[in-house]
Amino acid sequence: MYFIVNSSHKIRETLTGPCKYFRLFQFHRCICCSGFGFAAKDVSFRPTCLIWECPFGCFGMSSPLLSACSFSSSYHSGTRSKLPRLEMDDFDDRKYMNDKFRQVGIKGSENLTLIGSLQNQNPSFDDCDESEESDEEEEEGGDGSDIDDNFAVLNSFNRNQIQREDVCRVELEEDEFRHPLVKEVCRLIELRSAWNPKLEGQLRNLLRSLKPRLVCAVLRSQADERVALDFFYWADRQWRYRHDPIVYYVMLEVLSKTKLCQGAKRVLRLMARRGLACWPEAFGYLMVSYSRAGKLRNALKVLTMMQKAGVDLNLTICNTAVHVLIMANRLEKALKFCERMQIVGITPNVVTYNCLIKGYCNVHRVEDAKELIAEMPFKGCLPDKVSYYTIIGFFCKEKRVKEVRDLIEKMVQESSLSLDQVTYNTLIHLLSKHGHADEALDFLREAEERGFRIDKVGHSAIVHSLCKKGLIDKAKGLVNEMLLKGCIPDVVTYTSVVHGFCRVGKLDQAKKMLQQMCKHGCKPNAVSYTALLHGLCKNGNSSEAREMMNMSEEEWWTPNAITYSVVMHGLRKEGKLSEACDVVREMVRKGFFPTSVEINLLIHSLCCEGEMNEAKKFMEECLNNGCTVNVVNFTTLIHGFCQKDDLDAALSLLDDMYLSNKHPDAVTYTTVIDALGKNGRIEDATNFTMKMLKKGLIPTPVTYRTVIHRYCQMGRVEDLLKLLETMLSRQKCRTAYNQVIEKLCSFGNPEEAEKLLGKVLKTASRTDANTCNVLMKSYLNKGVPLSAYKVACRMFNRNLIPDLKLCEKVSERLTLEGKMGQADNLMLRFVERGCLLTQCE
Repeated sequence: MYFIVNSSHKIRETLTGPCKYFRLFQFHRCICCSGFGFAAKDVSFRPTCLIWECPFGCFGMSSPLLSACSFSSSYHSGTRSKLPRLEMDDFDDRKYMNDKFRQVGIKGSENLTLIGSLQNQNPSFDDCDESEESDEEEEEGGDGSDIDDNFAVLNSFNRNQIQREDVCRVELEEDEFRHPLVKEVCRLIELRSAWNPKLEGQLRNLLRSLKPRLVCAVLRSQADERVALDFFYWADRQWRYRHDPIVYYVMLEVLSKTKLCQGAKRVLRLMARRGLACWPEAFGYLMVSYSRAGKLRNALKVLTMMQKAGVDLNLTICNTAVHVLIMANRLEKALKFCERMQIVGITPNVVTYNCLIKGYCNVHRVEDAKELIAEMPFKGCLPDKVSYYTIIGFFCKEKRVKEVRDLIEKMVQESSLSLDQVTYNTLIHLLSKHGHADEALDFLREAEERGFRIDKVGHSAIVHSLCKKGLIDKAKGLVNEMLLKGCIPDVVTYTSVVHGFCRVGKLDQAKKMLQQMCKHGCKPNAVSYTALLHGLCKNGNSSEAREMMNMSEEEWWTPNAITYSVVMHGLRKEGKLSEACDVVREMVRKGFFPTSVEINLLIHSLCCEGEMNEAKKFMEECLNNGCTVNVVNFTTLIHGFCQKDDLDAALSLLDDMYLSNKHPDAVTYTTVIDALGKNGRIEDATNFTMKMLKKGLIPTPVTYRTVIHRYCQMGRVEDLLKLLETMLSRQKCRTAYNQVIEKLCSFGNPEEAEKLLGKVLKTASRTDANTCNVLMKSYLNKGVPLSAYKVACRMFNRNLIPDLKLCEKVSERLTLEGKMGQADNLMLRFVERGCLLTQCE
């Protein structure tokens, strides 16, 4: 039975019957034709009749409404038919597809296609929403220690396939990043925290106007890759829009630079849902993302995923696998992988060998790296400059600068690689980066003698390195030399010199350098002024820095968040807390928010000065203005109130934490418990301790010390022991009873301390011996040498050696009291263990 549907009204009428059996109908665009396909999700049954298995397989649609929404892809249109297509089964071993239905023909449905041979009928695939968190797809990571050394997956390599040299990579022009539509979309994305239907509607309209390359530009323009991924998912769900294939590849490329491996896998799975052909590079991006996340085993499983998907291995994906192994410090496995590559017929190229050279350098086997370079010509692969640059970078990092010259001569003589401008630029940057400014300057002179012109970037690298070493005059001379040669220094070069002068305290020279910048047509930016302000604050001139920042509008520069932070810290260190708070308030008004660390430093300074009300007011202002106020900031303020013995304010602030959705941690409770114990409110301290444990918080060592100190101070030993049992059941503390004994001794109560000696002597460690010595000393100070003698005997019985000098004092006191037997027995114990003779010698 076949139906011809000519309008959307008839579509709804036709779907009335099947809708009671299916809960959701989705439109999917077909990449292979200009039509739509329907895919249905089964709710509660699995019928055997084919018309109910896919009721829309018998429909034909000729409506102009659908033909107007046709979709065509411009990506690799000439070669799409030759590429393998991902199926759902490549990602999920469970199969729900009806193989018989694949043989059913669809007559009279020119504009309707079932996407990917009903691949949307896999519930485990369709039911996952791309916008959900990746926690539902938790995979076992692994350090790769159990990886198969045989790499059997390489056996699937097809020796007869034509190796493709080009790489599926999208190169965008600078004009595309500056396109007005791209800028407007990025602006709307930045406003995502304040989104409303109007803004989303604007973004939806702009999205439909974007060409695929402009969508790629939007994705690459995002500073946070998670935001780019969210935008990708949001755009994919929009009506009458589908991503072009190049957008998928750009998204995977962006994710390969992060640890968002689950997001990369979801994008790859989404390509399978859309029926898109896939190059091996897409799997390579997923492999690199897994590697960055530390999941080496999952990264190598991508090769198996390719095999199941019917995507042939090639040299590019094998090089990616070698790179992943090298980055995971699995050099031996990378070498075995290369051996296996050659066995199955994959010939390594220079990229493969460069990865191995990098691996040798990472494990400081530079001689093996040099030997590999020497062997490469005999393996039919000549080394390139990157091969040598890798080893040169290692030599620079290890301060083996003399060997750099030898390697360069070897590169010229043996590999016939000439020294060009790129080589000199690389040498200058590598040497400057690792602090070899003089050697970098020598290569600069050599390059100029050979007729090469080093640009201002290379000069700036040397200037920066000279300033870091404190050679400011030499750096300034190089800047003047640049002006004479016509190589105009940029703002980065001048800022390095300004920062260098400030580091050595030459603030006048730094100010003159800023004036020189303006004289030569280079306008100082916020970084330049911030470097000078940092120097002023470092030398105790924070007020001058504040005045200079106030004059920023007249000087035509705009302070940034770092500028405000520098001035705020300078004022804080000089004790000008009120002005520091004003700087933070101005910072917030300008749209910059201080970090929680900066807020905490200022709160702590105010608390130290006793300005508790000002500190609380400041924190409330930060909280109301949307600054990041965390539990540490609250704890610092609570500690300040506790130091002032204002427990009511501290407890009130503790309640305010819950209202602000900031939950106290163990440090917060420890602070309150200590203050309550200090004020004699031991019952309240007990209640707070139990409340902390009920909330699942783990007591810290400071918590144990605080509780033990306050309870021992009050003489509540029995209550303390009960509380310790509860605390130890949550978090073990091996020295808890040692602390109790030592604290009781410090308060002059050794009798109670000796009752706990049995718990301490169970382990008989050096810490326990020190505790026993403290107890003996406490008895001796109290004038009870016999008790000290008994403690020493118990130590000997547990094979612990007491302190000899302390025992000599105990023996002398026993002799004075006429207890000669105990005194002689104590010394005899030392003789029996050979300790006394050793000490005498």
